[in-house]
Amino acid sequence: MLKIESPTRPKTIADLVSDDVMARIGGLDLASRKIFRGKLQGERRSKKRGESVEFADHRPYVVGDDLRHIDWNVYGRLDHLFMKLFLEDEDLSLHIVIDASLSSDCGEPSKLLFMQKAAMALGYVGLVNLNRVTATAIGGVQGGVISAIRDLRGRRRTQDLARWICTIEPTGILPFTESCKRIAMSRRGRGIMIVMSDFFIKEGYEDGLRMLAGHGYDVFALQVLSPQEVDPTGPNGIAGDLRLRDVEDEDFAEITVSAPLLKRYKATLDAYRDNLRTFCARREIMHMTTQSDMPIDTLLVDSLRRKGVLK
Repeated sequence: MLKIESPTRPKTIADLVSDDVMARIGGLDLASRKIFRGKLQGERRSKKRGESVEFADHRPYVVGDDLRHIDWNVYGRLDHLFMKLFLEDEDLSLHIVIDASLSSDCGEPSKLLFMQKAAMALGYVGLVNLNRVTATAIGGVQGGVISAIRDLRGRRRTQDLARWICTIEPTGILPFTESCKRIAMSRRGRGIMIVMSDFFIKEGYEDGLRMLAGHGYDVFALQVLSPQEVDPTGPNGIAGDLRLRDVEDEDFAEITVSAPLLKRYKATLDAYRDNLRTFCARREIMHMTTQSDMPIDTLLVDSLRRKGVLK
């Protein structure tokens, strides 16, 4: 994919998410296929028995139980001691991972800019619903993690998230496995993790995604492709005799764009996407492919809600 010489860089929250988009997505909430234990009292129902306001069940009293939780009304009727059990409210964490390698900074519109906008919108949904939000940018640095912002909670942290997202700069070749290992080892609690990348990773994506899925996350792989990657013959596409340079490892390739080459390219791309989809399905990882020209509100309100990531 051809690199844009002067890609757009967001500087403020308005460059990431407009007021109109915020209004449209403000009624959404996160959804999980699993019920997780959280750290803080929040808005999710947990299977863990606790002390919140929602009654769940009774069980017989045993010596040592807290007498404050005896149901005295039942004792008055049955002359037996029973303990009141409750469903405890707990928070659901959201962890957003952004591929900020040099190859993500390609396409028109830029894949990286799309991922930054999507991260802001998803983070906003998490914050307004009092979920814990963490975001990590991964790329070509030691250990694979460029930077991270952790444990944001509440609408007032929206600007903090926006400022952090605006600082992301694309860097180097993505060591995906090492990045995922660091993220998995530093996790706090459990929750939903949305990994945004084109997943064109020379070392492979399998080991990295396997690590994340095996450490308690409900993982969603959002594959972001530019329109030119999907259809190289469209606007801003390629044609003729070309000498291409890989922006990450400086490899060169000389090609002549022809109908047979384009047909082979599209077949290879379709096979790669199918392999990623199959890999994810076998490991209970949700997967979706989108283009970087999709409106962000459409991504959240239509696509991600249909996938069950949002409700």
